[in-house]
Amino acid sequence: MTREVRAEDGGGPIRVVLADDEAMLRRGLRVLLEGDDTIRVVAEAGNGDELLAKVRAHRPDVALIDVQMPGKDGLTALRDLGALPDPPVAAVLTTFDLDDYVSDALRFGANGFLLKDADPAVLVRLLPRFRSVRDNTHEMHLVRGLSGREQQVLHLLGDGRSNADIGARLGLTEATVKSYVSTVLSKLGAQNRVQAALIAQRVAGDAP
Repeated sequence: MTREVRAEDGGGPIRVVLADDEAMLRRGLRVLLEGDDTIRVVAEAGNGDELLAKVRAHRPDVALIDVQMPGKDGLTALRDLGALPDPPVAAVLTTFDLDDYVSDALRFGANGFLLKDADPAVLVRLLPRFRSVRDNTHEMHLVRGLSGREQQVLHLLGDGRSNADIGARLGLTEATVKSYVSTVLSKLGAQNRVQAALIAQRVAGDAP
C-alpha cells in the first residue's frame, strides 16, 4: 500500500518531526504528543539541517518547527522543505514576540502557527487538521499531474460511472477506458476505482 493511501484512509498514527534547538522543549512536546495514541513522534531535530535530514529519512506527515534555531534557521528550512517532492505540512512554533516572522513564514510555506505556551490540548487537537491539509494538498498535486483525458476519466469515476458509461460519454471504447482507469489508479497510488473516486470527490470539494 502506498503512503498516500495509508494517510488518506486514516490507516496509521500522525507522524511528527519536532524541530527546536531546546532539548527540554522537544522532550516536553514529545511526552505531550505521544500521550495521544493517534500521534507518533518519529524524530527530533535541533536545527534546520537536521530537520531536512530527518524529514527525508522518516517522511513525516507534520513538521513542528521553531523559527529561531542555530545554523539553518526555521524560515530557511521551511523554504527547503517546500522543494521536496512530498513535503510534510509545516507548523511553526512561535511566541507572541515573534510576530515579525509570521509573514515570512507564510511566504516560505508554513501551513499554520502554534504558540509555545498554548494549552497542550489545543496542539493535540490541531495535528489531525494539519495532516488533513497535507493529504488534500498532495492529492490535488497528483490530480493536476494527470493528462486532460485522465482527469475526465477520474471525474466520471468520482460520479460512480462504469467503464461502459465513461466510454459512451467520452467517445471511447471500453478497452480504452479500462486502460485509462489503470493509468489513473497507478498515478494516484490508488488500489482500486473506489479509492480513486474518493480522491476525485475530495479534490472536487477543495477546488476553488
